[in-house]
Amino acid sequence: MTRLQTTRTPEGRRLEASHVLDVPAADAWDLLVDTTRWPEWSPIVVGVESTDRRIRAGTTGRIRIPGAWLSFRVTGYQPADRRWRWRITGLPGAGHRVDDLGESRCRIAFELPLTATGYVPVCLRALEGLEAVLLEDHERATPE
Repeated sequence: MTRLQTTRTPEGRRLEASHVLDVPAADAWDLLVDTTRWPEWSPIVVGVESTDRRIRAGTTGRIRIPGAWLSFRVTGYQPADRRWRWRITGLPGAGHRVDDLGESRCRIAFELPLTATGYVPVCLRALEGLEAVLLEDHERATPE
């Protein structure tokens, strides 16, 4: 189930695009913080160079989108809450969050500034990409 709504976050009111998945929250979190895997699920990221394979507070690097490299810096990282946010070329990027819904279910959410409504379609496609990669990983790990 995909949902789009405005919500309050630690950073203030945000537009939240989220999707509920039948996968463990830990698996979704692992995929979101592994910079080497971002091109697998992002509709616009085609390359990543990062100081850390798995993001943490202060991770820096750059992402490649078609036609350009853009610098990034992780500005918030709360692994206990499965939440992180970043700045891309100095501008606020989407916040990322995984909510544990129990019984191998979770919600992945992107939190956008209210002025970033034009980025919503990209986030919705990214959520679809995350689901596809997570289901493929699960199928690969499950013996027949």
